[in-house]
Amino acid sequence: MSVDGILDESERKVVNEFCHLLEKSKQLFNGLRDLPQYGHKQWQSYFGRTFDVYTKLWKFQQQHRQILDNKYGLKRWQIGEVASKIGQLYYHYYLRTSETNYLSESFSFYSAIRMRAYYSKATKEDRPDLMVKKLRYYARFIVVCLLLKKMKLVRDLVRELAKQIDDYTSTYEPEDQMEWNLVLGEIKAFIEADNIINVVDVDSSTIVLSHRLTPLNTPPADKGAPVYLSLQEILIVGNCHEQVKFSELTLDMFRMLQTLEREPQEDLTNQIYDVSPAPGRQLFENGDRSRRDNPHKYLLYKPTYGQLNTFLASAFKELPPNGAMLLYISADGCLGNAKHTDDAAYDLGGVVTNSRREGETPSKGKRPGVLKEMHCLHPGDLYPYTRKPLFLIVDSDNSSAFQGFPTLFGQPLVCLLSPEQVPTTMQDQHQKGNLFTLFLHCPLMAFCYVCNIIDIPITLWDKCQMQIDKFMAEASKLFVRARKLDHSYMQFFGDDFLRLLLLRFVLCYIVLILHRGFKGPSYYPVSHPSLPTDEILEHPSLYKIVLDLASILEVRGLFAEPGEGDIIA
Repeated sequence: MSVDGILDESERKVVNEFCHLLEKSKQLFNGLRDLPQYGHKQWQSYFGRTFDVYTKLWKFQQQHRQILDNKYGLKRWQIGEVASKIGQLYYHYYLRTSETNYLSESFSFYSAIRMRAYYSKATKEDRPDLMVKKLRYYARFIVVCLLLKKMKLVRDLVRELAKQIDDYTSTYEPEDQMEWNLVLGEIKAFIEADNIINVVDVDSSTIVLSHRLTPLNTPPADKGAPVYLSLQEILIVGNCHEQVKFSELTLDMFRMLQTLEREPQEDLTNQIYDVSPAPGRQLFENGDRSRRDNPHKYLLYKPTYGQLNTFLASAFKELPPNGAMLLYISADGCLGNAKHTDDAAYDLGGVVTNSRREGETPSKGKRPGVLKEMHCLHPGDLYPYTRKPLFLIVDSDNSSAFQGFPTLFGQPLVCLLSPEQVPTTMQDQHQKGNLFTLFLHCPLMAFCYVCNIIDIPITLWDKCQMQIDKFMAEASKLFVRARKLDHSYMQFFGDDFLRLLLLRFVLCYIVLILHRGFKGPSYYPVSHPSLPTDEILEHPSLYKIVLDLASILEVRGLFAEPGEGDIIA
């Protein structure tokens, strides 16, 4: 503490109170990591107390800045550190609640740190730990900007981070130099891989599009149609060896989490110098889940079997009446030991959620071929969770293992399963994410991708998007009218997110079955229970819309005529 002159009684009180709040805030913040990562109620009161203390600390340093500057020696990087902690609080609150408006709150604090250059003099402090804090701030800010699709700012921040890493390594020659260069490489690879299609404005600049749910892209539902179930709990699991990732998010996870969120409302963020940063006590006190915009979700990167089972059990336990759980898995396949078997629960293999091998040394005398992969999730592992409504999406090269799910408890159950193969021309593109997930995330982007369209003018994109919207409206009507449709589908169909996924699945199926490059059943997605082909999957009106879309994009030659021999009925 640097003190300018002698403190009078009121100044001493200010400094002591600031030190007390600062220490209290650090204690509470450090305690967040000990809270359980699952469940809804266990952590809310603790978050509330933490927000309260940071609110007081933030307002206190605003009101008494002059005394703290002159008598305590408050430095700008210390103010930046408090703002960074509040940004982290909001980000973690978003992760726990899935409410995207808290992402915007996090952004406002991180953005203020940069605009007000709180860390600008960190390099002059001759403290490597302070430089590391600055680098971590940049990495966290980039994650928030990626999730909010602020791509121009992301690129600026990446350039700034690269310069900061150079300064850090040249000044201190630290041991973690390689780790920071790896972080930078991961960010650059992630941005590059996500940039599949360039939507170009009239001035040739690239337009960034959001793919979250909005009133404009919500597929229509029949007026007066009953809503049986609503999506309440989501688990997004990622473990694809070749796929790019950043901050424990694979590209598939990144796309799917946006698909299952509503677009955050604009201009709701607080001005950080005027308003308390806390989300409000009533949020913690009433815990009202019925007013949530988004379903609650868990993001699980490479979970072990034990971790995945724990989170599944928690989501299952928290599921309210008339609530549905969605499990999305993007992972490499794990083949079973038997090609033909009566035991579909375990003998067909599954998907590997984690490739770690710690503590898995096989005992002597056992042949490696007999041992099953410890972290392979088999269909049978999920049977207990079908006691409540379950909506399963598997994007894997062994998705067919989940094709024969029994309905053991009479509850609604739907499985959407990816193709197991892609054409040879796409086989070296795994780092850019899986095609099936891309269709569920943004069907038009996936359509352009399979047609090898890289650049598209915004006027043409909008015209094509109208065709996609037309497809969604028509397919939605067909679902409602279908007589042969398994009742599970209509149980889920009233939910906006699940209806969107089902209709995009149908679009994916029709595009791939008509596309000449996709030849045979293993190239097409599969649903369980099966969707009726004549009433939905191969309906002439849906075929026509897809072929019209191909004509608009001048790629009609890539698609077969309905009824051609190479289309599998």
